[in-house]
Amino acid sequence: MLHALLERLAPLGVTHLEDLATAADPVPPDIRRKATLADGLPAAPGVYLFRGPGDEVLYVGTSTNIRKRVRSYFTAAEKRRRITEMVRIAHAVTPVVCATPLEARVRELRLITEHAPRYNKRSKHPERQTWVRLTDEPYPRLSVVPEVRGDVPHIGPFTSRRAANAAVEAMHDAIGLRQCTQRLPVVARTPRSPCALAGLGRCSAPCTMTTGPDAEYPAVVEEARTALTGDPGAVVEALAARVARLAAQERFEEAGQVTDRLRAFVRAAARTQRMEPLSRCEELVAARPTAAGGWEIVVVRHARLAGTAVTGPHEDPLPVVDALRATAEVVEPPQAPAPACHPEEAALVLDWLDQPHVRLVHVSGPWTCPVRSALAHADLDDVSASVALALGRTDTMTAC
Repeated sequence: MLHALLERLAPLGVTHLEDLATAADPVPPDIRRKATLADGLPAAPGVYLFRGPGDEVLYVGTSTNIRKRVRSYFTAAEKRRRITEMVRIAHAVTPVVCATPLEARVRELRLITEHAPRYNKRSKHPERQTWVRLTDEPYPRLSVVPEVRGDVPHIGPFTSRRAANAAVEAMHDAIGLRQCTQRLPVVARTPRSPCALAGLGRCSAPCTMTTGPDAEYPAVVEEARTALTGDPGAVVEALAARVARLAAQERFEEAGQVTDRLRAFVRAAARTQRMEPLSRCEELVAARPTAAGGWEIVVVRHARLAGTAVTGPHEDPLPVVDALRATAEVVEPPQAPAPACHPEEAALVLDWLDQPHVRLVHVSGPWTCPVRSALAHADLDDVSASVALALGRTDTMTAC
């Protein structure tokens, strides 16, 4: 009876016992017939690629069980309209089995970056990310740049130029860095009139110096450098005080805009201060115990996942560590704080390293973060809460 039932339902795409559980689901016949694309796929963790008629990559995903996850695309459980459209034109599914969940997530990210599948929404355009840089000139200023340039303070990356400009505005609200874009000489040849920002006390006007170098501006630059690479307390305190004044004056919309600028700055500074030490680290080897009693081992070089392996419950992990270090990918040093990989890959590696029970096996050189850093400024929550309360909101957001 079972064989006869499967024979009758085969034209509808019901070819396996597990298909019978969803046979009555309202799934279009053309979608259900595509379930054969999952035949032969491994029931293992890894990455899967849906391919179109010309073998182009339509979609990249990851799962702990490739076969089970791919089969779900042909059932009523899949309700995303764009994915249903993708399934209709897919001709094949390519599996990539991975040793660990971290490797699967990193491979997914790299494949999305490489192929830019039209049905994936994230991580297609890493080249569009921007940074905020303190320029290297006699009177430095803040500049939004598409990549890290030179060994000067940077924060980022930002996913949009708008967010980068918001962080720059937050710095300018608190620190009197010059905002003009021309390159200034150490001493001006002819006297110049101070700009409106100087009149408002928001710029020390180094462009007006004709008798000698500006003695005040280096202190302003050092304050900005500290905020970017260490403790951003000066920026946080100045903008928090401004938000409080605006809220007291019932200028709630302006207070919200200042809070958004402050949040953009603190998040970027925290992201950079967390990522930069790992970007500069030539090699880091770490291990985490598995549920089976073995070890999940990773080799990270300049924040890029260079190798990974899993040992059995009774296997000595040290020989595996030595072999993995010898065969891991060779990674060229990047221009820090940028990592030698997609910034999202560096974030995935850092999240893995932050998990409980992870043990450091080997680190070449120091791997440290500032004690007083952007991550330490949880008072942004208080700023957001006060603004939200004044605006009558209930959906307060955290700092980072």
